Amino acid sequence: VQLQASGGGLVQAGGTLRLSCAASGNMLKSNALGWVRQAPGKKREFVAVINRSGGLIYYSDNVEGRFTISRDNAKNTVFLQMNDLKPDDTAVYYCAADIDVNRVRIVSPFAIGTGTQVTVSS
Repeated sequence: VQLQASGGGLVQAGGTLRLSCAASGNMLKSNALGWVRQAPGKKREFVAVINRSGGLIYYSDNVEGRFTISRDNAKNTVFLQMNDLKPDDTAVYYCAADIDVNRVRIVSPFAIGTGTQVTVSS
């Protein structure tokens, strides 16, 4: 599975961004699509994940209520709508894929794609 993220940028605190990730290749291994992030000097951490039907969605406590994950299965694309951004959200955001949503939650997915930089200024 190949994953290509886009949509990052520089925004002020309180602003919004929408990330997109296009998946290609063996989609049978992409039941779960999600996002992880890595801030400078920190470990990679889980952000959000959604299964193919959309019936299973999980968020990290840090982003719950501010971020919304969704997917378009016809286009093999997953989105992350980020509202009320905070400086602590500054990180490189990576798209992740696996058969199991829980492997994305523990940041051990089958595939991680290229990242997109999100910078939130105070």
